[in-house]
Amino acid sequence: MFVRPVRRLLVLLALLLILPALALPVQADDADRPHRERANGPERNAVAATDPPPRALAAAAGESHRHGDWRGYPRRTELRVFPEDPADKSIKLGLTPYHAIAPELNELQARSDRVSAEVIGQSTLGRDIYLVTVTAPERPFETRLQRHWRELIENNPRLAARSPWLRHAYKAPVWINANIHGDEWEGTDGALRVIEDLATSSDHATRRLLERTRIYFTVTNNPDGRVAGTRTNAAGFDINRDHITGTQPESRAMRDVAIRTQPLLMLDEHGYTGTTLIEPGTPPHGQNYEYDLYIKHAYANALGMEKAIGELGHPETARADIPFRDYAPGDWDDWPPIFTPMYAIYHGAVGHTVEIPLRVNRDAYEELPVEELRRRSSINTDVAAATIRAGVEYAETNRGDLVADQIEQFRRGHAGESQPEIPDGFVPGFGPEDRYSVEFPRAYVIPAGSGQRSAPAAARLVNHLVANDIRVERAQRPFRLAGKRYPAGSYLVDMHQAKRGLANVMLGAGKDISADVPRMYDISGWSHRLLWGASVHVVAEEKPRVWTKPVSAAAPTGGIDAAPGRDLALSLTDGADVRALNYLLGKGLEAYRGREGTVIIPAAARVAAREAAEEFGVRFRAAPAGERGPLLRTPVLAAAVAADELAVLRELGFQVRPVSTEVLDGGFDLSGVDTLFVSAGLDYRRLNERAKAEVDGFLAAGGGVVARGSTGAAFNEAAGLLAVRAVAGTGSANGVVAMTGSAGPVGSGSPAHSFVYSPYWFTDLGAGVRVEQRYAEGDPLVAGHWLGSDQGRGPEQAAGSAAVVSGTAEGGARTVLFGTEPLFRGHPKGLYAQVARAVFWAGP
Repeated sequence: MFVRPVRRLLVLLALLLILPALALPVQADDADRPHRERANGPERNAVAATDPPPRALAAAAGESHRHGDWRGYPRRTELRVFPEDPADKSIKLGLTPYHAIAPELNELQARSDRVSAEVIGQSTLGRDIYLVTVTAPERPFETRLQRHWRELIENNPRLAARSPWLRHAYKAPVWINANIHGDEWEGTDGALRVIEDLATSSDHATRRLLERTRIYFTVTNNPDGRVAGTRTNAAGFDINRDHITGTQPESRAMRDVAIRTQPLLMLDEHGYTGTTLIEPGTPPHGQNYEYDLYIKHAYANALGMEKAIGELGHPETARADIPFRDYAPGDWDDWPPIFTPMYAIYHGAVGHTVEIPLRVNRDAYEELPVEELRRRSSINTDVAAATIRAGVEYAETNRGDLVADQIEQFRRGHAGESQPEIPDGFVPGFGPEDRYSVEFPRAYVIPAGSGQRSAPAAARLVNHLVANDIRVERAQRPFRLAGKRYPAGSYLVDMHQAKRGLANVMLGAGKDISADVPRMYDISGWSHRLLWGASVHVVAEEKPRVWTKPVSAAAPTGGIDAAPGRDLALSLTDGADVRALNYLLGKGLEAYRGREGTVIIPAAARVAAREAAEEFGVRFRAAPAGERGPLLRTPVLAAAVAADELAVLRELGFQVRPVSTEVLDGGFDLSGVDTLFVSAGLDYRRLNERAKAEVDGFLAAGGGVVARGSTGAAFNEAAGLLAVRAVAGTGSANGVVAMTGSAGPVGSGSPAHSFVYSPYWFTDLGAGVRVEQRYAEGDPLVAGHWLGSDQGRGPEQAAGSAAVVSGTAEGGARTVLFGTEPLFRGHPKGLYAQVARAVFWAGP
């Protein structure tokens, strides 16, 4: 009964003792602090050697900050209630439909001072995404102190490690994410059960827990998928593949939760694997992790969760699969940061995917009796609740070690220390196959001026880094670093920072892990530096000595570099350039083909061009006299494509009409279409006679074709377009590849790297087939997983071969074939303009 008064007394003592200290420089205030020469002054995050005062926090109490405001807890929000939807797929399972979640949370807020619910974003279709915080009540000054400690851990971990007040009174943040896959429902119901229990329990242990812990629940990460019973969101994206790219509103909301809460422990509740599965995963382990700090907690916590589900008493929950312990390398790895828990690790969390056991979705949903589905869902809900409780219990029991290890992760980042060698047996089963590490560079530079391939791409990359809580600075003066000169305005990512692992996982090249594991669960290679279209330089060792200012947003990049009265030229180097061109065409303005990859805008369109420059960040230069080719117009596309490709084509401003074999068989009229884009869901050989005649007529009339991958290659062969032999690489191969020989209307100006997934290449090229881009000689795989086979399908066979080809078919159809994957999940943004050039060349 004296716990809370004692705690408040300690907090008040802490406030009194730290009043004389200097203010903590937090990220929100960095832009307002004086510039300084890094060579002579303190590091950016250096602070006074004592705990900073609450008066500095109070001075900013009125600011609107994405990490949260200064209100205490509870923070009662009257959530809007959505109309009842009897078609909600969760109802059949006896689970909570989406429309019932807000009323339940509103009622809990009304009767418990431990529950705070808020809306942190909207889904693709506009449904609210909720964050529920469960903790003991806090006065505003207590909340300010908690935030101060959280920021101290990230910004000055050395000082945080020395603070006895932080060690004693910092509330352990735990984050539970549920229902990221819409047809994996029960994590939501398990979370709601735990929320209610914590909100209403009167026992001493619960009161003590909530005095020392904040538990955050995103009760459904994918409300559209929950209602529709689909794995993906309403845009067709798997949200749990979208971290580090952040293309979807649901994943961006989770990104901001990770940054705002800085959890010590994170669970992501999924299904269904037959036996409950609880990470840690198998090798390969993300090489940018401080893996020693992760695995010792992740393995112990997994064992605790396994024990908890065993105690449920269901025969189906007697044990769990822990991939680290039970699976072969590559079967369930934690290599890519695309999954929510793997991403959260870079923000200081011990992250787990939890897969509840009994399938109730897809065929089972349609075929099993309702009684059996509800029996399974009941068990699954028990499992979700049990793992959540066990995870929270682990965080409470090991709070001191978890806090210390989060501090240590960020301290290593600030200090630029090498990752430690982890000995065999560090946890049971840890051996040489588990050992992955990386040498962090000293810095990355994103140059400005003539050394930058694409200013819009550079700005996009900088803003993305900042949005992910990576510290970026902008040079206020020209400087020299690692033998190169850079102009003022260039961007610097100093790798002596708390979240260096996340910075490096985005900006590093990655690793070829083909020889390390026989298979991979998902993608194995990615790199924003190599694939997002901006020039980024690596500084291996030299310490930056640069006059800088912290960046909250990239500087504007758009403008017109031509005198009035001159025609304007726009190079289609980046997706932003394509969007600007389609914007102008959409206003009915004229544009002409220039030399490869360039369009000409008449001088009379200067006002509209300036609008486009400001909107999309592009730059128009003076066009050479007399450089005008044929008139352009925005092509209309009939697109048989995957969801990620459809999203990009529309983002670029093209008019897109989705098609498939079934749609064409149903009587789709191609007469208003300029180009057919084929990469998924269209099989020429399966078309009915009417649809086949429609396609043949389209091609004979000179309709363009852009095709990719196995579906595109098959379409090209069946429709008799380009005379090439398409060679399939290993079906599971994926990653970043080096390219060469970029030329022609499609390949010219392309980046030196591309992305592949189930790669293809083209041989036996017939007359009139032009090579737009080739795989590099030797071993083109830079990062990822691509094993060869007895049939010769490895990277060494692809080396030097044509990866992108173009030509005009005998009937007149201009055709482009991609063996690469240039629109994949937002990873190869630097290739979007390459695809657009293909569309414009093949079209009218």
